[in-house]
Amino acid sequence: MGSNKSGSPNTSRLSGPDGTGGPHVFVDDLANPQLSDDDRHHLAKALRTRAGDPFTVSDGAGGWRACRFGTSIEVAGDINTVEGPAYEIGVGFVLVKGARPELATQKLTELGVDRITFLHAEHSVVRWDGPKAEKNLERLRRVAREAAMQSRRVWLPHLAGVSTIDTVIGAAPGVVMAEPGGRRFDGSERLVVVGPEGGWSERELSRAMPGSTVTLGSQILRAETAAIVAGTVLSHLRDGLVTPTHPS
Repeated sequence: MGSNKSGSPNTSRLSGPDGTGGPHVFVDDLANPQLSDDDRHHLAKALRTRAGDPFTVSDGAGGWRACRFGTSIEVAGDINTVEGPAYEIGVGFVLVKGARPELATQKLTELGVDRITFLHAEHSVVRWDGPKAEKNLERLRRVAREAAMQSRRVWLPHLAGVSTIDTVIGAAPGVVMAEPGGRRFDGSERLVVVGPEGGWSERELSRAMPGSTVTLGSQILRAETAAIVAGTVLSHLRDGLVTPTHPS
């Protein structure tokens, strides 16, 4: 495929980078891609990318193109536009201690989850408020960006600030709560919310509409594991890798 110096998009190609074209980074402008200092350092020092080596860049909104590394970036292919997914999937999870929110964010990004929502619940131990919330959210956005680079995503996930179950349940169709004894997934789910390790309160569970709690299996899972399982099921259903269970 020839290089498109004008930067106009090639809409005939609808798949993202497959990893054979070298590392993957995000830039602001695909027509004139420029690396941040951090990304240039990561490519040169951590990944040992040399002048002339291939890599790919994306704008995080479905566009990407092939380039070659150097003091100045050399564009080496057209701008390709990847269509968005058939529908968006999301996971909301109640904040937990330590680095576990980072782990969940990283893995949900790698799985292709489009929206990650952070929640407070009545049984929450960890709470982020004010400047602390914004600082932690910015850190998690960096985690998601790095995971998207590693997994060659061209659509960056949206990370939503801390909210409560009351603002999520009923906000849109397809929102379900993960809860032992819930129904099996049937393919209608769009956002799965995962509670704290102490479980949802009676009042929070009362917010769920009939049939809007789903099971994540028979095992007792840590909160971050449950979030990753929910993301896995949603992405596999969307990709047709598993067959949904329809009520008889």
